[in-house]
Amino acid sequence: MDLNEFKSIALPQLEDTLLEELEIGVPTKGSLFEAMTYSVKAGGKRIRPLLLLATIQSLGGNIKSGLLAASALEYIHTYSLIHDDLPAMDDDALRRGQPTNHIIYGEALAILAGDGLLTLGFELLAKSPLTEKQKVRLILALSKAAGANGMVVGQVSDMEGESQKLTLTDLQNIHKKKTGELLKFAAYAGAVIVDADQETETQLVKFASHLGLAFQIRDDILDVIGTTAELGKETGMDAVHQKSTYPGLLTLAGAKKELAEELAKAQTSLANVDNKSVADTQLLEDFITLLEI
Repeated sequence: MDLNEFKSIALPQLEDTLLEELEIGVPTKGSLFEAMTYSVKAGGKRIRPLLLLATIQSLGGNIKSGLLAASALEYIHTYSLIHDDLPAMDDDALRRGQPTNHIIYGEALAILAGDGLLTLGFELLAKSPLTEKQKVRLILALSKAAGANGMVVGQVSDMEGESQKLTLTDLQNIHKKKTGELLKFAAYAGAVIVDADQETETQLVKFASHLGLAFQIRDDILDVIGTTAELGKETGMDAVHQKSTYPGLLTLAGAKKELAEELAKAQTSLANVDNKSVADTQLLEDFITLLEI
């Protein structure tokens, strides 16, 4: 099964779950529910939850077992975008082709909508159709990935790095946290849900780690050469905020070379899983192809 075929099966189930769980989790249908729903319904590529579900599929599991975990991950990713777009942070007016949450609902409600999605994500993990041990493993892992040792500290480092001359190592460390941790969680969660062996889990997390860096390098490249219509957000914002980027440090050609190298490393990690003959990784390889330029 290729990624397009998988998306045609998995995405409708994911979208239904995302909206159904909002209906259940936010019983008061007022402004908070509207603001939370607005950003969830804005869509996006759904890369993180799709990677989680694709990992389950590739390891022979049933994706229905991971729908709540995938939705939890997407809620937390969406919360991070709402907060990232705020005037106090990146001050963006456009996200996923639509006005950002605070532009529509105001800063205070946007902050609270993000808070609501963050906490609802953990509620979904707690009620997932998994064993108690699996739930604890996932809640612990997502807490680390999204929190002060993961995405949040990456966001802080990203802000503090504005107008600073960062090294390539500095930049990689920022994005391993800010972008990479949630992608690593996606692969880890898929492996946990199907009870994969330790070596398979390790190689899949390595694969997702390289994928995470590749994702950010590609994003930096597209901020230079892409269009607002293609990306669903304003381009050229890295320069406006005086952020260090891969094209800025390595040149555009150098950034493209770095992207290719990270994707090659991701491929090697997948090959290590394949060699154990425990999984069909073709579907996961399509995520590598997706990030090629």
